Amino acid sequence: MIKTYDKYGFRFREWDIYKDARRFRIELYEVLRTYPMEEKFALVDQTKRALNSIILNIAEGANRTTNKDLRIYISRAAGSLDEVVACLDCALDNNYINKDKHQEFLEKASNLAKRLKGFIVKLSNS
Repeated sequence: MIKTYDKYGFRFREWDIYKDARRFRIELYEVLRTYPMEEKFALVDQTKRALNSIILNIAEGANRTTNKDLRIYISRAAGSLDEVVACLDCALDNNYINKDKHQEFLEKASNLAKRLKGFIVKLSNS
């Protein structure tokens, strides 16, 4: 049976985890625009790299030939998400975001983390 992918042939673009990670990235990018200019090449840049790494690892892993190989990339995506959370903690500590905004993004990150870990478990069991 032939699997259906998006019309361009990239199966990861159909995965909900990829779509949700993209949304998370876009939403947090908006907040990063409010950080002080002196953080542009520090915390902002680091957070953006970690956010990009989440979706890039999901995409890169999608064409691996085994579940074990895909699992490595999904694990890397989860590690990058941990880095984003640490960046959010730094932003809170430096008063770049308030507690409500911090909590909002922690909840979104937690949801993504649970789903990435669930994906890893599924790949481990198949």
